[in-house]
Amino acid sequence: MLLYNDNGLGMIAEWWHWMVVGVGLILLELAIPAFFVIWFGLGAVVVGLALIAVPFLPFGGQIAIWIGASIGFIVLWVKVFRAHVHRTRVGLSTGQFAGETGLVTREIRPFQKGQIRFQKPILGAESWEAIADEEIALGERVHVLDVEGQILRVAKAQR
Repeated sequence: MLLYNDNGLGMIAEWWHWMVVGVGLILLELAIPAFFVIWFGLGAVVVGLALIAVPFLPFGGQIAIWIGASIGFIVLWVKVFRAHVHRTRVGLSTGQFAGETGLVTREIRPFQKGQIRFQKPILGAESWEAIADEEIALGERVHVLDVEGQILRVAKAQR
């Protein structure tokens, strides 16, 4: 409940109003799986804590702190916490895995994917889709030339 101050010109929000709104928004995040509303809830909690420290903060200042804190949390989330979520080593590790030897488990033909299997996992997988410029029969040994996204480019291994 917002109260008006003595002269009737401005609203007064108590610290616990902001805490209730903040907790409500944080709980709303459980129902909305966007992971976005939580930052506005945390911003409201910051305003509640600021009002405990400075009880007579004007309502405009409270709104400014809420907007600033919310944007600050969003920027922090995007730049720091979420920065490494979608990074993958696939496609970036050619030098590390070039030359690895595997066994063809599904025949590879030009312009058609096959499958190879490694004794030790490469990037967490033992079996990989593979392509080659030549036909490679089932059971032949191959070595990795390149990593192209989620597919390995291979060639017949020299005996």
